[in-house]
Amino acid sequence: MRTAYSVQTVRAAERALMAELPEGALMRRAAAGLAAACADVLRRRGRVYGSRVVLLVGSGDNGGDALYAGARLARRGAGVRAVLTAPGRAHEGGLAALLAAGGRLAEGADVRGGRIDLVVDGITGIGGRGGLRPDAAELVRAFAATGAPLLAVDLPSGVEADTGEVLGEAVRADATVTFGTYKPGLLIDPAAARAGALHLVDIGLRPELPGTPDLEVLQYADVAALLPVPGAESDKYRRGVVGVVAGSARYPGAAVLAVSGALRGGAGAVRYVGPGADTVIARHPETLVHAGRPSKAGRVQAWVVGPGLGDGTEAAEAIGDVLAAEVAVLVDADGLRLLDAGAVRARTAPTVLTPHAGEAAALLGVPREEVEAGRLAAVRELAARYRATVLLKGSTTLVAAADPATPVRVNPTGTSWLATAGSGDVLSGLTGSLLAAGLAPRDAASVAAHLHGLAARHASDGSPVSAQDVAEAIPAAWRDVRA
Repeated sequence: MRTAYSVQTVRAAERALMAELPEGALMRRAAAGLAAACADVLRRRGRVYGSRVVLLVGSGDNGGDALYAGARLARRGAGVRAVLTAPGRAHEGGLAALLAAGGRLAEGADVRGGRIDLVVDGITGIGGRGGLRPDAAELVRAFAATGAPLLAVDLPSGVEADTGEVLGEAVRADATVTFGTYKPGLLIDPAAARAGALHLVDIGLRPELPGTPDLEVLQYADVAALLPVPGAESDKYRRGVVGVVAGSARYPGAAVLAVSGALRGGAGAVRYVGPGADTVIARHPETLVHAGRPSKAGRVQAWVVGPGLGDGTEAAEAIGDVLAAEVAVLVDADGLRLLDAGAVRARTAPTVLTPHAGEAAALLGVPREEVEAGRLAAVRELAARYRATVLLKGSTTLVAAADPATPVRVNPTGTSWLATAGSGDVLSGLTGSLLAAGLAPRDAASVAAHLHGLAARHASDGSPVSAQDVAEAIPAAWRDVRA
């Protein structure tokens, strides 16, 4: 499992570790890892010896890491030039090491004209706030225009380390070398989109970090350990029966897609309630259908309500009926617009809300742009306000529990091919099947998002896909995780 910690926590851990090490040892570890990553980039472009490297160096330790790494590269025969964004405030030891190794100082204009094999961003790192200053931003733009690969030190300069926000101009890196642990901004968009490929350098920080991180990212092994695999004694009720209340005359396909996601996700049985029974049965004859109120449909272990439901009186009544159930409930799409917030907060059984950015903005009463810019804050606020587990869909899908002390989970498998009509309906059904199988809400939502992303990759193979294609590929994603 990948974990990420806030800047405050990382700084405290670094201080504790530095107290146990000789002076400068921690920076030398970081610089060694950074230099190795730079050398890898240079070898892929030819070789280290004779290459040309430009360091963009700010004040403080981030710039120091870049300078010490540049000194290592210079000793291996690279031509290293440092452009100081804060002359007079560069890290003294790092600057001395670079010059002693044969590196040079330069003005930006002095080095942009010739060949450049690598640009290293050591301007601000995790200590920066509020975007790049105008002079640094101009420098970054100029070097980005050269087409040389850009490698960021610890974090792309200008992005917010703790939130993933981008509040001004910021570096867009091809790769980022980070030290000790991941930072939230490396995993959450919009900042994550600027980090490029991530490389974590172990500097011995792990023993000094607390056991509970700020963010978690499930890997295959974590997902495999959570997957509910039926045993020899299983029947449909032990595997989990999920109820689906979805679809309408206007959106009949939503019912089919939600049921598809539930069946492909391993539900022992699916009970469908709504006006799309004929359409659902035609596609999935194993579905159990009911024409009355959800509470009269029969035994279920979890409910999914909302996809394509519409906004009429019957839809509102169905949502209220489901929220009164004493089993896990997932609310999506139209259900989010019609739900009663008080009824959600009063529930004692688990509740999962699965909004996209627009729906989240409506629930919070803020502009959509605010949610998209500050996804971490939005998902935490929603979870706390509704006392529910919230899966915030988007370029990085986030899962937050109502307890603010619980780490937020980030899904790493998303793909832009999921931006297609009905994809969220499939995800709802899939998550509902995992809730019915007995997974805790945060686990069910996290595993479902992971499988959903993998299924889209399977289905697309680089080409456009439909939501039904994604549903059909869920078993392949399941096999990938368990392989």
